[in-house]
Formats: sequence, structure tokens, C-alpha cells
Amino acid sequence: MKAVFVHRPISPGGDAYGTHRVVVPPGAMPQPAWRLDNDFSRLFAGEVLLTVDVVNVDAASFAQIEGQARTACGEVEGGAIDDEIAHIFLRTVSDRGKQHNPVTGSGGMLVGSVLQIAPGTETDAISPGDRIATLASLTLTPLRVDRVRAVRRASAQIDVDGEAVVFASAPYARLPGDLPERLALAALDVAGAAPQVARKVGPGSTVVVLGAAGKSGILCVAQARRSGGASARIVAIDASARAADELRALGLCDAVIVADARDPLAVRRMVLDATGGAGADVTFSCVNVPDAEMAAILATRERGVVYFFAMSTSFTKAALGAEGVGRDVDLFVGSGFARGHADHTLAMLRDMPELRTLFERRYA
Repeated sequence: MKAVFVHRPISPGGDAYGTHRVVVPPGAMPQPAWRLDNDFSRLFAGEVLLTVDVVNVDAASFAQIEGQARTACGEVEGGAIDDEIAHIFLRTVSDRGKQHNPVTGSGGMLVGSVLQIAPGTETDAISPGDRIATLASLTLTPLRVDRVRAVRRASAQIDVDGEAVVFASAPYARLPGDLPERLALAALDVAGAAPQVARKVGPGSTVVVLGAAGKSGILCVAQARRSGGASARIVAIDASARAADELRALGLCDAVIVADARDPLAVRRMVLDATGGAGADVTFSCVNVPDAEMAAILATRERGVVYFFAMSTSFTKAALGAEGVGRDVDLFVGSGFARGHADHTLAMLRDMPELRTLFERRYA
């Protein structure tokens, strides 16, 4: 028998940015806060209460969690690793009231159904029962997880039973009816990537993408070809030979290089070879491991642009590293939000069948 949902009472004191949910430290914004209030027995004005089905952990965070789980399990494959991943994930949410990885500082996003819309929510775009994906990071989204039902390592997704709230200022998107949910979730997790590429790449650009065979990397490659056209030169770099083969099959790149982005001098040599010694006009770093900052910087020509989309990026290493090698490049910190980014990215899946096929094979 299906449980009857009981509306939660509304407490006073809510604000659009969610500071009313901050527990530690008092006065902080929700994202940098150590702990949020995930007691949803009452809501505050402007909040949307969701039942949560799937948590999509960001690539950097999931890679760290999986590595920690493998170490704890002695590299034994199978269910033991999944159980340990679930244990680490549950401990983080329990400790912090949100999915905010204490090692990487990153989170992810989630999918759920609207349960209740508190007064003060300025939207007529959703109704109870609608399926939505959060477009704000889980590092600032109050979350309670009651049970982990499955760990899907291939897609960095964790099936759960739980609840979350979305603040009035936080973006979200209704899930489209013409795309499988897991496919849409995988794309929306990195939906900010493609619009950022569109702003910085034009015809004739030389573009380098590090971590090009991952979710955000593939979207960057696809958008670079769309924005740059046939005259653009696109060089893709990834550490996985198998993933690089999948990328070659898309036919979007002029060169696909298998290399470790943590080896900046090797990456620089390969990029110079692939670009006739010119280097990149724009480099997008989408790797999910630390210490790739200098590869992106050294791959880029003087007065070029380096855009760090990866959550594993260290601002200190990037800024001081560029200074240390005397490289005059513009450094941009990637944002997961761009106006209209959800529609932009989902349209790419509809317009580029080969891209959709790859995403479906991997994530759906």
C-alpha cells in the first residue's frame, strides 16, 4: 500500500540563499558550511521538498571515494567495494547534512520528485509529482539519505531512498519526457560545460581538452566542433586508451592523444606536435584527479585561455604555477551554471545522434 504523504509545517525565518539551514559555522553560506540542517519534518518559506531517487556524484568526488573504498577493501572487486562506497557516502551525508566530499570539496547533483512547495517559492514551472534534477551543487543542498539501494560505478550514480530541499535561489530543471532519466541526469550533471565552450571558441580556434573522454570532456569536444566548425583544430587528451578509442569514433577531433595530464611536460610536447608548435588558443581542463593544472597551462599559447572545469583544480597551483613558468594566460574557474545551460546541453543530445549513443551506452 502506498504511503500517504503528510505535508510538512512551515517554519518562519527562511531566506532565498538557504542560510537558515546552516548549522556549522553560524552565519556561513550553505556551500562552504561544514554542516547543514537536514531535518525535513518542517520546511521554510521558499523551499521545495523532494523525494530523492538517484544521486549523481561528481567525477572528482566519486573517483576519490572509489579509491578510498578500494584501499579499504584491499582491491578486492565486487560487492565489497560497492558496500564500502555506500558506507563512505552515507557517512558523509550523515556528518554534513549534504553530499559534500571532505577531501575533494565537491558534491554532484540529484534527481527526485516534488513532494511539497512551500509558500514564497517564486515559480509556476513545477508542481507536486514533477520529476526534476537539481542544477545546484550537492555541496549546498540539504540531503537526508535513509538507504542506499544500488551503487552504479560506471556512471558515478547512487540509487537511494531519501529527501532533499532546494532553496529559492537554486536552479533546477524538469526532466524531459523524450530522454531516459539516467541519460538526462548524466548530461545535466555537467550541463555547464558546453555553454562555457560556446562563449570561448570560434571558427579557426585551436582547442585542447584534457580529460576529454569523460562526461564534461566529451561535451566540451562536441561544443568546440559546433562552435569552431571545420576550421577549428581540436586536440583531445585522455589517460584511458579505451575511452580515447570511443572518442575517436565520434569523429569530432583532429587528434586524440592518450596521456596522463599529471605529466605536464609530456602533454606540452604532444600538444605542440599536434598543433605545429602553436599550442592551444583555449584549453579546457576536465580531468577528475588533482595535479593537472600545469599541463593545461603549458599546453596553451601566450595570451591564450585556460578554463578549469574540473572540481579537482587547485586555484593556488594554477595561479602560482602559471606565475612560476612565466606563462601569460587568462585563467578561468569553471562554473556549473550558465543561463539556459540545461536546455542547451539536452538539445545537443537530441541534435547529435552519435553523442547521444555514446552517453546512452555509458550512462543510461
